[in-house]
Amino acid sequence: MSPAAEAPRDCRLCPRLAAYRDEVAAAHPDWFNGAVASFGDEEAELLVVGLAPGVTGANRTGRPFTGDYAGDLLYATLTKFGWANGAFDARPDDGLRLKSAMVTNAVRCVPPQNKPVGAEINACRDFLKARIAALPNLRMIVALGVISHQSTLRALGARVAAHPFRHGARYSIGGLTLRDSYHCSRYNTNTRRLTTEMFEAVFAAAREDLTSGAA
Repeated sequence: MSPAAEAPRDCRLCPRLAAYRDEVAAAHPDWFNGAVASFGDEEAELLVVGLAPGVTGANRTGRPFTGDYAGDLLYATLTKFGWANGAFDARPDDGLRLKSAMVTNAVRCVPPQNKPVGAEINACRDFLKARIAALPNLRMIVALGVISHQSTLRALGARVAAHPFRHGARYSIGGLTLRDSYHCSRYNTNTRRLTTEMFEAVFAAAREDLTSGAA
């Protein structure tokens, strides 16, 4: 039997993450408080891989990059380059739809301080690997941040040392194209490590690769 592309909502593979999720659920029982499934089109040509759900973002709403600033920038960018339709209103019932695109996370459960440890990243990689394998039309992956980049490389069976993370980097791996961006977190944008223009440039290049047949 092939591994599942999505973790069960009450996944208990990582004791620390499960305990933290339980703690948040006790304080906020009306939140989603579970492993967050990927969002988007099962015929996707583009897969965006983030880090993990934010505690007041996807852990609250149940949809990746929904409920915090990172989603504002990500979904506006996907809309600009033709991968999303509808108005993003930071709610899972806002009517937003992705077309030929999917958004997922390297780690499916919220980690304390937004920092998963190595064992947790490794435990969740089977879901990422299966998610990639389950997309028949996939040609392009955009990894947001170092952890997402490295976990994606390992899911693809590629050597991390041979593919260093760098904003704007592009690699061809096993018939797929991997592009890197700094994560679209509020911290990165507030410190100007990542600007809207820098972020959009990565997706413009991804669109150009897909349109031209370079990916």
